[in-house]
Amino acid sequence: MKHKNLIYIASVAVLSLTISCNGRAQQINNNEVKPLYVSDPVDFDTDDPAIWVNPADPAKSLVIGTDKDTNGGLYVFDLKGKIIKSKTVKGLKRPDNVDIAYGLNLGGKKTDIAVTTERYTHKLRMYSLPDMKPVDGGGIPVFVGETGTEYRDLMGISMYTDPKGQIYAIVGRKSGPKEGGYLWQYLLADDGKGNVKARLVRKFGSYSGKKEIEAIAVDTELGFVYYCDEQFGVRKYYADPAKGNQELALFGQGDFAVDNEGVAIYKTAENNGYILVSDQGARQLKVYSRTGKGGAKNEHPLLMTIKYSANQTDGIDVVSVPLNADFKHGLLVAMSDDKTFHFYRWEDLAGKKLEVNR
Repeated sequence: MKHKNLIYIASVAVLSLTISCNGRAQQINNNEVKPLYVSDPVDFDTDDPAIWVNPADPAKSLVIGTDKDTNGGLYVFDLKGKIIKSKTVKGLKRPDNVDIAYGLNLGGKKTDIAVTTERYTHKLRMYSLPDMKPVDGGGIPVFVGETGTEYRDLMGISMYTDPKGQIYAIVGRKSGPKEGGYLWQYLLADDGKGNVKARLVRKFGSYSGKKEIEAIAVDTELGFVYYCDEQFGVRKYYADPAKGNQELALFGQGDFAVDNEGVAIYKTAENNGYILVSDQGARQLKVYSRTGKGGAKNEHPLLMTIKYSANQTDGIDVVSVPLNADFKHGLLVAMSDDKTFHFYRWEDLAGKKLEVNR
């Protein structure tokens, strides 16, 4: 399988059969939305992407993606999917998910950071952007004191900035209790030496026990956190610890062919937009209303299903701002199981049925 950047080609109605890199036969429908670019391959196993929007020059934005292996890494890509070797971090112990936070005060200046979960050290690893220098003092231990099997094996991560500018990390794991504490939330701050410290402020989140919880996404503007309880549904809570731990919604049940995996939010005008969830193994995205239905903000109906080319997608990320001439209306990045990430133009995914920011 070639790992070259792909230029978007208009789809034709032909079905063909190919073999993915995991050895399974895959039926390819050329009516699927194709990526504008496919990234250079990583060494082992792509898992989750995060998009950093460069506030000074959006055309110089970056995509950070995890290579999930015991000798894994955080790969940094330009907007054509080319690896930037000088910024890529290797030697991490199975980094799983990654997310971005903007403007954490470190050493007296506002610093953007990439945060990844390092499963086998049970630590959060943090790097300043865009230089990708470590700012975690060697890693921040989380789920300290947990003794259950896989209760400290880190997986999901999502960052939340509250209206006061305080920045939190919401962290998930391979396994955990069914009630009241699958996710732990940490408040981040400067440790006085220019590195990040984290203080546990909350334990929350129900778990069906069916499989696991990995993907987490925060809607910062509206103040909600969503996470995928795999093979069960998508759960919704307040992101602000002060607003309590009541579950606000459970949706998407019965909508997925395999696993509900990656989750991301495309934002449009007046706080409208879409919650996007990858249907792993089915090569498709499920699209839900961001703002609810008929004034009921916690009812999230399924709006449509988008077929696309990425295979066995775990993580996704999306931004809804213009970046460059290629991505004028937003960018969605999806993991694919051939060690790559797929870069999609939002307007190609939206077609004529979804809103596109102009």
